[in-house]
Amino acid sequence: LPHRQVNPDSLPPPSGYSHATVAAPGTAVYLGGQAGHRPDGSIASDLVEQFDQACANVLEALRAAGGRPEHLVHLVIYATDLGAYRGRLRELGEAWRGRFGKHYPAMALIGTTELFDPEALVELVGVAVVP
Repeated sequence: LPHRQVNPDSLPPPSGYSHATVAAPGTAVYLGGQAGHRPDGSIASDLVEQFDQACANVLEALRAAGGRPEHLVHLVIYATDLGAYRGRLRELGEAWRGRFGKHYPAMALIGTTELFDPEALVELVGVAVVP
């Protein structure tokens, strides 16, 4: 992998994220917010389906910029219902691994009351560095 994940023993062990990512030299790619919109503009009503599609959309934007999944160095997940998100961590983790494998960049989960699309339950915003 081009980037180095940093998880010091002095912090709690991470699960599904890294505490820090040291990016290799390269071109920074700032990925705009991606919700669970399908190519036709429709959006699923289910949290896990929306998350999976949002991951696919992040990867599509990243590929269009010349990157690959392992180039992602930072990701912020915005969710409108943190309780529902926590309650479906296993399924969300499966969706993540289906798209990104076991690549876990530095990440944050932030609760919000609303996203731009009122039907959106999650939105992902990322940064990648393409070597």
